Amino acid sequence: MNTVKKVLAQKSGVLIRVRSGDKVVEALRLMRDNRVRSVLVIDDDVLVGIVTQGDCAIKVLLPGLDAKQTPVSQVMTGNPVTVGPEDPLEACMTLMATRGFRHLPVLDTGKVVGVISIGDVVKETIRDLERNVGELMGYIMTDGPGG
Repeated sequence: MNTVKKVLAQKSGVLIRVRSGDKVVEALRLMRDNRVRSVLVIDDDVLVGIVTQGDCAIKVLLPGLDAKQTPVSQVMTGNPVTVGPEDPLEACMTLMATRGFRHLPVLDTGKVVGVISIGDVVKETIRDLERNVGELMGYIMTDGPGG
């Protein structure tokens, strides 16, 4: 069974984050510069929220607010749903699909250790399927009946 820990091991480990008092423009710069669609909001080593490109577009741009003046705290999703390193990817996929999340912060004993995205989960699921198909083909070609 694949876990969140396995996915995190394949990522850079760099936490892309802002503080709740930072301006939205800073969150957007970090998203652009790091080619991600969300950043964690961490104050004093405590996860307080997550802000996404969608949050910025819907809560800042559409109402005509100024991203250079609007604090992240005004547009972030506070107290986000989190997962742990030992959680199975299947459970994360279900949570993302049913709740409409694309990103899940990962906490280990209360400390933020990463973020997984729906893309991370899909990629790992595809890798796992490819491994299974390879193993089955090997069995059929060498160990199976007539092999």
